[in-house]
Amino acid sequence: MKKILLVTSILSCLSCLKLNAQEIKRAQNVFIELGGQGLTFTANYDSRFGNRRDGLGGRAGIGYFAVDGDKITTIPLSLNYLLGKGNKFFEIGLGATIATINIQSGDDFLFKDGSSNGVLGTMSFAYRVQPIDSGFSFRAGITPIFNKDNFIPYFGGISLGYTF
Repeated sequence: MKKILLVTSILSCLSCLKLNAQEIKRAQNVFIELGGQGLTFTANYDSRFGNRRDGLGGRAGIGYFAVDGDKITTIPLSLNYLLGKGNKFFEIGLGATIATINIQSGDDFLFKDGSSNGVLGTMSFAYRVQPIDSGFSFRAGITPIFNKDNFIPYFGGISLGYTF
């Protein structure tokens, strides 16, 4: 009788533990960014590759900005890694931004060879707050950009979005 009671108690405890365990799902984020790896104003999607809130992930976006006849279209693509716990993370990233630039009012400071399009290398060192379940997210950081002609180490960006 004691053995049956012991086995029943253990099974009851194990089933309670299973009920309390939360399923961890990968973080997905849609956001708008000013500056950053997209250079101007971009709409982006970011996701982790595994069923985690941190770790390795990637992002893709598209941006467009026009003023006084000057136009720039960008497509930022990057890999990033999130370090942290809870809802606060440090982001480290490396990527490329495809850019098409049409400057009417002066020199194009990104592509010195006179081309109107090209690829820029990008890095990301950012602080990110994203909720554990779902809700609004925030990101701000330094995003150095570079190509064969330039290195701009103190370029930055800020973003607001929604994590689900």
